[in-house]
Amino acid sequence: MKLVVSKSLLSGKVVMPASKSHTIRALAIASLANGQSLIQKPLVSRDTLSAVNCYRELGAEIDILDSNLWKVSGTNGHINAIGQTIDVGNSGTTLRFAMGSAALAEQGQVITFTGDEQIQTRPVGSLMKSLMDLGASCKSIKDNGKIPVQISGKLKGGKTSISATTSQYLSSLLLCTPLAANDTEIEVALLNEPDYVQMTLDWLNRQKIQYENHDFHKFSIRGKQVFKAFEASIPADFSSATFFLCAGAMAADKVQLQGLDFSDSQPDKAVVDYLKQMGANIKIEGKTVTIRGGELRGVRIDMNRTPDALCAMAVTAAFARGTTELINVPQARSKETDRIRCMAKELRKMNIDIDELPDGLKIHRSKPKAARLHGWADHRIVMALAMAGLNLEEEFTVDTAEAIDVTFPDYVKLMQALGANMELKQ
Repeated sequence: MKLVVSKSLLSGKVVMPASKSHTIRALAIASLANGQSLIQKPLVSRDTLSAVNCYRELGAEIDILDSNLWKVSGTNGHINAIGQTIDVGNSGTTLRFAMGSAALAEQGQVITFTGDEQIQTRPVGSLMKSLMDLGASCKSIKDNGKIPVQISGKLKGGKTSISATTSQYLSSLLLCTPLAANDTEIEVALLNEPDYVQMTLDWLNRQKIQYENHDFHKFSIRGKQVFKAFEASIPADFSSATFFLCAGAMAADKVQLQGLDFSDSQPDKAVVDYLKQMGANIKIEGKTVTIRGGELRGVRIDMNRTPDALCAMAVTAAFARGTTELINVPQARSKETDRIRCMAKELRKMNIDIDELPDGLKIHRSKPKAARLHGWADHRIVMALAMAGLNLEEEFTVDTAEAIDVTFPDYVKLMQALGANMELKQ
């Protein structure tokens, strides 16, 4: 499918969808817990449904008939894989978290993880090494540190060191080690995206899990703990809101985004500050953000904590005065695609002067023009590139638009509600 976009002036109010990151964390903990948990207002998307299917395969009973209230009967930490092979689709979060969960299975159970073509390019070698340090058995079938991988237990605890080039490695260990037989110590040699780890710790805190955090450089986790059934409502997603914040800064009369809780640990709330640095007119009142379009200026932003915002910020920078540098985000090369390379390639098709850096992008003032762009089947690239069309006179298209269902199925509908001339076509 393709997204067809033309010049628009956005105006109105929209409620932001639930957080993917929180939804998958809630599912993982509920699936490992004792008893029935209730997850209110979860995100229903391709990634979260992959997580549902995965944890069902690991033995949890998950009822999603009511899309606003998921009921999860947990395994009490006793993993019993129904099938030998689990397909995680395109969900990197599900893959990394579930690898740790699978390591809790009794010895003799071999659980294989696979996924789509994109996910098979994403590394898991560092996580495999740590799981093996802690007593599990892990094997990359192609011997390349990527999936398909085989995991078998049993995780015992102990000591390990990890370079968390993605925060998902560390979050996976923090979610499974409390259920190990012995205590665990994790030395963190490198940590990108620390706020996503804080999000995981927030969930552990709600569960009253005992651990020590030494400034994110070392974690000590007590073994023989349990997760308890819970009831929780999923907060709105700042990662999804990023596209509306950026679009509003570029092409809005007055847009209000509702439901955003700035006390939450989601890192992409920093996008509001990024846009303010660029001169955007943004006002926060409670859980409502009001943004008006206007002239933006180039800035230099360290994106390490917010890699998911790179694509949207790159497009925004293309319509700003001066030069914008988006730096210190090398992990963006190991997402669904190499987002640094792919964004540079597509923005050049729009006549945008852009430099590809080893760890980011440098975007110079340009005169963007409409083009037919390739979305690389990457949901964040598709949605970000589509924003550019809101500012251009001629019709603008982005292909592989079906990818938006991975995290934000309502993206087009909500954009249209604000007056965007945006349409999905075959």
